Amino acid sequence: MLKNWEKFIIAIQKQLINSQIKSPSVFLIDHENNNRGLIDTNEALQLAESLELDLVVVSQGKDAPIAKILNYGKLQYQKKKRQSQSARPTVKEVRFGLNVGIADYNLRIEKAVQWLSKGDSVKFAIRLRGREHQYRDQAGELLDRIANDLSQVGKIQSLDKRALIVQVIPA
Repeated sequence: MLKNWEKFIIAIQKQLINSQIKSPSVFLIDHENNNRGLIDTNEALQLAESLELDLVVVSQGKDAPIAKILNYGKLQYQKKKRQSQSARPTVKEVRFGLNVGIADYNLRIEKAVQWLSKGDSVKFAIRLRGREHQYRDQAGELLDRIANDLSQVGKIQSLDKRALIVQVIPA
């Protein structure tokens, strides 16, 4: 059974690069994604150095690790960039009541335009309370107005007048 600190050590292990590779031989994938097969590690390192690239262990195989010749700095940059993109929320939600003021409405539409231009989708929800349920038709008209105002910067993914929700995605 692994203890908590052992899990932490396993999680932060980095990829082996260049002289850190202790295996006598590796399955090599060159810089053009051609499979070179089982090659001596020193020979693979010399090939990587001649191309001014790094030899990076991509995966630990049963017999020998699989290594690839590539630019390690570029790999790290792309990995970091993917992580930051995946961590970003993609759906922003805006809620307001039926009797929203003009200035408040315009402010929220402007914010939605900014989010859509960044690539996020926006979900508008109209909340009815108490006797406001008598005016569902006005809430539907407000949804249509929202859809119309955002039609230049985004396209309507869903318009549900029963649930009083409209979802807009970037155009």
